[in-house]
Formats: sequence, C-alpha cells, structure tokens
Amino acid sequence: MLNLRNVTKSFNSRVLFQGANMTVNHGDRVALVGPNGAGKSTLFSLILKTDTPDSGEITRDEWTTVGFLPQESEPAGDETIIEVSTGRAGEIERLEKILQQHETDGTVDDQGYFEAQSEFDALQDPKAEAKVRKILRGFGFKEADFTRKAREFSGGWVMRAHLARLLLLEPDLLLLDEPTNHLDLMSLMWFRSYLKNYPGAILMISHDRDFMDELVTSVFEIDEGRFLPYKGNYSSHLRQREENWERATAAYRNQQKEIEQIQEFIDRFRSVASKASQAQSREKQLQKMDKLEKPRPLRKAFRFNFPQPKRAGQRVISLTDIHQAYGEKKVYQGIDLEVERGERIALVGPNGSGKSTLIKILAGEVPFQKGERKLGTNAQIGYFSQHRTDTLDPNLTVLEEVKRCSPEFREDDARSVLGSFLFKREDVHKKCHVLSGGEKSRLNLVKFLINPPNLLLMDEPSTHLDIWAIEGLILALQNFEGTLVFISHDVHFIRSLAQKVLHINSGQITTFMGGYDYYLEKTGSTFENARAAVIAE
Repeated sequence: MLNLRNVTKSFNSRVLFQGANMTVNHGDRVALVGPNGAGKSTLFSLILKTDTPDSGEITRDEWTTVGFLPQESEPAGDETIIEVSTGRAGEIERLEKILQQHETDGTVDDQGYFEAQSEFDALQDPKAEAKVRKILRGFGFKEADFTRKAREFSGGWVMRAHLARLLLLEPDLLLLDEPTNHLDLMSLMWFRSYLKNYPGAILMISHDRDFMDELVTSVFEIDEGRFLPYKGNYSSHLRQREENWERATAAYRNQQKEIEQIQEFIDRFRSVASKASQAQSREKQLQKMDKLEKPRPLRKAFRFNFPQPKRAGQRVISLTDIHQAYGEKKVYQGIDLEVERGERIALVGPNGSGKSTLIKILAGEVPFQKGERKLGTNAQIGYFSQHRTDTLDPNLTVLEEVKRCSPEFREDDARSVLGSFLFKREDVHKKCHVLSGGEKSRLNLVKFLINPPNLLLMDEPSTHLDIWAIEGLILALQNFEGTLVFISHDVHFIRSLAQKVLHINSGQITTFMGGYDYYLEKTGSTFENARAAVIAE
C-alpha cells in the first residue's frame, strides 16, 4: 500500500532522517514517534506529496486513497456542522471540479481522478448523512448542534467535524497527526473503539501512549536521523528500545575492554625484540577493528525536585448546595463536595457535563447562583487552564518569567526544567508576548511545578506536551505533597495519578473511591459501552 525506500530528508542543513525504509500494508496500525522537531510531520508531508525527499522514493499502490487529519483546521465560516461533516460546505463542488478537469484538460492524473471520484461517491451516498450523524454523536455533538454554524464552535470542535468527514470517506490509508488533542475522555474512548474496526490502514503521530497501546501493532521511531522499526505497541517499543540499548552498551564496553588489553600489550612489548612482531600484529588488528560508537543515553522523563507547598488543613475545600447555570441551561442544582488534604481526584464524564465548570467553581473563577464555597485552613489554590495566559508578563523572557516566579531557583535548574517541557536553547530568551498558545500553556505549567500551591486544580495539563514531557509531569505530580484535582483525556495520565474518581453527568456527581481501573470495573465502562453511551445521548 505504502513504501518508503532509502528516504533521506534534511531541513536547514540538519538531517531529519537518513535511509528511512517503511512498508504499510492494508489493515496495518502504525505509530510514528520521536521528539518534537524530529521530522514526523515532515514525513507526512512527503507521503502527501506536498514536499519532496532529498533522496530515495515514496510510492503507494495506484488505487490507494489517502486521508489526512492535520493538527489545525481552516477557519470556520457560515457553514453548519453537518455541512462540514458531509462535504456540502464546498467539498463536493471542489471534487466535481477535479473530475471535470480530468475529463477536459488532463491536468489531473489518473490517481488524482480516482481519489476524487472515490471521495465524491462516498459523500453522495444516500446513507452518508445518517452515518456522519452517528459519528458526530460519538464525538460529543448534540442533535441541536448539527445545524449550528461552525464559527459558533471552538477550533477543537470544528476539528471534530472535519474528522467526522474523514471517517465518512474511509480512505484506504488514514494519516492522523495528534488526533486526540481536541477530544475529551468519552469522545476519545469512542474514537479508539471506532478505529479498532476501521477497515483501512492507519499511520498516526500521537503523544497519547495509552491510545497507541490500544491500537498500533508496529512503531517507527525517528531518533537523531535514524529511522528505527519496532514490532508491537508503544509499551513494547519502549521495552525493546531499552533492551537494544543495554545490548549495544554491553557490546561497546566489551570492545573497549578488548581495545585496552590490546593497547596495553602493544605498549608493553613494542620495544621488546622477541615480542615486536606480535605487537605490530596487534597494532594492525586495532587498525582493522570495526569500532563501535558509544550508544547515546536514552531519552527519559526529566526528574527534578521542587519546593513542597505549605501544609493545608485536613479539609482543603468544600462546596455546599451549589447551584450554577448559564442562562437557561442549569449545570448544577444543589451539589455537595469535600476535598481533603493529599487527595488525587480525576473528574470524568461526557462532554458538556460540567467538569470544567466544577473546577472553575473550586478555583473561584466563576460565580454560582446559590450555595457556599469554603476554603480550609492554609489552603492555597493554583488553577491551571489551557486558556489562562494573563499571568505572564509579556515583556519578560521565558527564563525571566520563571525566575520571577521563584527567585531562588538557579538558572541551570530553570533551563533544565524548561528544556524538559520543550523550551530548547534560545527559546528561553523569547519574550512572553511572542509565545504561541501552546508555549504559554507549557510555561504556566512550569511555573506551577517550581512554586506550587497546596491545592492544584488542573484542566487538561498534558495538552501541548510530548510523551517524555508528560512523563516528567506525572513524576512531578506523584511527588507533590499537596492536593490535586484534575481533568484529562489522557488515560495513561489518569491511571498514573488518580486515587479517586468523580463521575459527572446530568448535574450529578458519583464518587468512586479508587483509581481509574477501579472506576471502569465498577461502572462497566468498556470502550464499547462508552461508545454506545455517547451515541445514545
């Protein structure tokens, strides 16, 4: 279906990968992994023919259709969600133009014509709208949302509509670039279940290790110019990677020991007449020896020690008889909640159930119509939101902002922490006002970790992080001695941290006194059940 043969690609004199070989067959589930900037998205560009390799070739079967989901979508306009998802928002007209060009002026080749015809037929199928409605419900849209204009929704929701159209088309090869970024936990579970039964092949870039563990059967890692294949899922790839490094390290050490012994013989007997010929022979042996390179240390999650917060009282925060509504939409009608010192609480539930609203009420970020919110003794709140960037001084650099937050923090330590959260080298000298949304989110996260309050309220803290940065965040939070309440769509993140789960739905809170797997066991929330539940709503 897809073949890469000895593909090399450079960017600004830096070799992204060299001599890359990969084959994707029908039905394969393949993950492409590596640090940010390694060349994963560039490889997608080569496959899509929007870029060309320096050398080597990329081929795919003549009649293979390819579908691609980028990380960001085009700005939304007056088209409705259902029009975006069914291609009626200009997509059908675009395909008709391609088909006409193939017939009239021949500017479209046979493969381009076949792909356009295949997409056109899928969008014109009488059952297309019924199918896409089910997909949209799986992604958390309500029936009333289908006819709303796409511009009324956030970029993440518009991305879901584009993803729904892609699943409707069912291309033979599905290219997914960070497909889980804009999904909540329930939609993610539905999507994962859907992809398990997807009829074509899937090649994905993802930072969600649980998502990859559930789906992929092979992994290709881009590591400092090397393109390394592994069989199995992501966790299997990590084990093999560790084993390969240990073997390579042992082989290097053994060779170094052998070289030392040979060199010692040469130095000892070079001037001894009876041994001179043997010494010369050993010198030739050394010259001909194929020297092994010292294996580079494996990249691992960054560990650091940060100041522990002041100890709070046993009851950190409580809510009593809370009523909250947005206009006529009633979110909560009389909920009670107590959070005690040291708890690790994950909030889960369908999209729109009120998880973010609850965390904002706890943080004092939104008013409520009735009830009482009471902070415990010595409670200090830190609220982390992906969209909260007003705490940054726009005129300070990244490094200065961190130092302002914790003046006693040494610059070397600050650079190390920033590096682990994807601020490399000169990035630390960027002014805060030029940072992207993702960079601002990561910088706020670093500020939390180096000077944490004793009650952390975090809404999707792992967004914009790569796998190793997520692992570093998990390690930091596991060592945190305060209290944590969080929302996440990353199952691995939840499993690693949650000791208590609050399921929120229809304005009600159900408490599960155990981790995420305990919650799944008690609720029977298998992926199939979650899929059915989301679609039924």
